[in-house]
Amino acid sequence: MRKNRAVLGLAIAATALIGLSACSVPGDNAGANANTSTSTNKLLGIVTITATDANNARVIQGATAAAKAAGWKVEVVDAAGNADQANTAISNFVSKGAGMIFDLVFPTTSLGAGLAAAKGAGIPVATWGGGLGNGVVMTTGDGAPFAEPATTQLISDLKGGGSVLALTYRTGQVCRDREALFDKMLADHPEIKVSKNEVNIPGFLQDGAKYATAWLAGHPAGSGKLAVWGCWEDPTLGAISGIKQLGRTDVLTYGINGSSTAIKAVQDGSLTATVYEDGVKEGATMFTTTQEAIKAGSSWKAKTVEVPGVLVTSKTVASFVAAHPEALK
Repeated sequence: MRKNRAVLGLAIAATALIGLSACSVPGDNAGANANTSTSTNKLLGIVTITATDANNARVIQGATAAAKAAGWKVEVVDAAGNADQANTAISNFVSKGAGMIFDLVFPTTSLGAGLAAAKGAGIPVATWGGGLGNGVVMTTGDGAPFAEPATTQLISDLKGGGSVLALTYRTGQVCRDREALFDKMLADHPEIKVSKNEVNIPGFLQDGAKYATAWLAGHPAGSGKLAVWGCWEDPTLGAISGIKQLGRTDVLTYGINGSSTAIKAVQDGSLTATVYEDGVKEGATMFTTTQEAIKAGSSWKAKTVEVPGVLVTSKTVASFVAAHPEALK
């Protein structure tokens, strides 16, 4: 009798274990692979291409504030421009059972292993400018649209002729898209000569200064209209340091993202123009949109969410700061 009771107890325990296991496996057909479990682990894992860039920091700030307000924990990994490290970080968040994972800037095409692991675990991924892809529920439109105002301003300022040094970064999808638009727009202006150098992460400030110094050696004062364009403004800010060391005042400078340092540089006249990107709002939008994807489950359709940029120049910086005092923080 005691033996029969023991066998019956084991059978009940085994049945319960099987039931629990079945409940923990995400459905294969979840919408854009959103985790629809009501017991979602409230951990947001953020993998950033660089934690030292001001706008990456703003996105992290916005996402963290929104997540914590909703009772979530947040962990951030700085992959320092290395896609292999980003894949490893995503896989580690999968092992921790994160409820959602954010990719900041890395192209989804370079995150195959990480995205596959997240999809297999039913964990939704959102990207900041990384594009849509395997298991990605949303992305932000931070690439080409943000490059257009600054590039348009550059073309207008050169007024039909001159030389441009373009500082690029092809590991990040955002910069790839911005460079592609820059190329397309400048193709219509063959009178403007373009040279390019690709910067590194980390090291973009130093690279910007180095490349600008070398480029200006071949473009002495009086050799025509000159400009430096960065796919985001930090390389341009590095270039400005080199320009200042050379005592040059004949070089126009353009950036994108609108960090507080960049806005101040527009105020003091060392940066000709930048495009302000509200990273805090984008980070918060990523979190709330991914929450919507989790709730929607199989009905969710992956999408791109646009947060428009604002061109800031010497003519508009005063009114811009009055409207956006947080931009100087």
